[in-house]
Amino acid sequence: MSLETSQSQTTKVYSVSELTTGVRRTLEGQFGNLCVEGEVSNHRHQASGHQYFTLKDAKSQVACVWFAGRSSGLRAVPLSDGMQVQVRGLLTVFEARGSYQINVQSVQAAGAGLLQAKFEALKRRLQEEGLFDRTRKKPLPQYPAVVALITSPTGSVVQDMLKVLGRRAPWVRVLVYPARVQGQTAAAEIAEGIRFVNAESGRSLPKVDVLIVGRGGGSVEDLWSFNEEVVARAIFNSQIPLVSAVGHETDFTIADFVADHRAPTPSAAAELVVPDGAALERQIFVQGERMEALLQGQLRRWRQRLEFLEKSALFREPRARLAEAAQRLDGEAEGLHRAAQDRLGRLARRLENLAASVRAHRPDQVLALRRQQTDSAAGRLERAMVAKLQERGREVERLRQKLVLLSPEGTLERGYSITLGEGGVLVRNASAVAAGDTLVTRLRDGRVESKVTGVLPEGE
Repeated sequence: MSLETSQSQTTKVYSVSELTTGVRRTLEGQFGNLCVEGEVSNHRHQASGHQYFTLKDAKSQVACVWFAGRSSGLRAVPLSDGMQVQVRGLLTVFEARGSYQINVQSVQAAGAGLLQAKFEALKRRLQEEGLFDRTRKKPLPQYPAVVALITSPTGSVVQDMLKVLGRRAPWVRVLVYPARVQGQTAAAEIAEGIRFVNAESGRSLPKVDVLIVGRGGGSVEDLWSFNEEVVARAIFNSQIPLVSAVGHETDFTIADFVADHRAPTPSAAAELVVPDGAALERQIFVQGERMEALLQGQLRRWRQRLEFLEKSALFREPRARLAEAAQRLDGEAEGLHRAAQDRLGRLARRLENLAASVRAHRPDQVLALRRQQTDSAAGRLERAMVAKLQERGREVERLRQKLVLLSPEGTLERGYSITLGEGGVLVRNASAVAAGDTLVTRLRDGRVESKVTGVLPEGE
């Protein structure tokens, strides 16, 4: 038997298709779905929506195809040559060419997956510790006097916040604590800034009412300082109400969850912490007009009350009122005197009874004690009666002085005069007299009679 015949009997002969199919099944069975990291090159985006590119590193490369509609729902990344990405998909063979490739299901930027995992792990741990608890979050003061900013002292962010604060509340004092907001030392500087402002507020610094911690937008890596635990702990321990303003509206960091308040942008944070000065000015103006209206109303009521008192019997007949008050006082004094006499009579009768009892039993010491108690009670009663009479007398004197002050005689004593017309009628206005009328003017020390020759309108 020849050598060729022997080999043909022991070796299976595959067709190209069988070999390619076998390799494909072996690769898919061995590796299946996998994740590969590398650099994108030779990227082509077809009109059909399919994307073809090569994933390479320093030594090797592998072909990749990303069919339209094959995304697994994870965040898609627009591809371009030179990008470092992580590719998830199925390792297989493109049988028509006999080359192996990755059928891509999703792509994300290299490193983002690790950062996202760290973010979620820290977020979950801090949430379990209660650092995100809403019940511990402090409200913002309505009218802060001092606002502190912890951010980079250069760039547009700090300028934007200063511009907004100056426009809305120019009376607010703004302190800037310079800190890096990106890089290896950024987290430590931000945390130190929060601790420093809290420790020195009201000491070497003015009393700070609100803290804003933030920076502008950027990539996940750029914003990572605000995902560090040291920053989260410092925010949680802040005794000053703190607003987190990191990135853009769609960016969320650990600092946002721990802070008392979260603003979508630094400029929005500045608007959040201070009131609108123009709106306050309008409110003050409206309140001022309301207070003026209330005061005018109160003055009108007082004027009406005064006019009522001028027309009352107390003003017209002060002597009669004084006599009536004196009469009431005399009645009160008489009643008090009778009550005192009755009280003294009862005490005397009781004393007599006690004396008879003493005389019957001859207890000298008890008799002396009872006499002393009786004398003391009589003295207190007499003093109370005198004090009551004096108090009533002072009240009558006050009423008398008030009535005299408000009486017509009191008005004359203060330098005014009272003019009486025909029949002794009080002249209140010019229309009540006419030419030829005889007027009597009462003064403090006498009367003056006069004849009306004419009535002039007011102002002439």
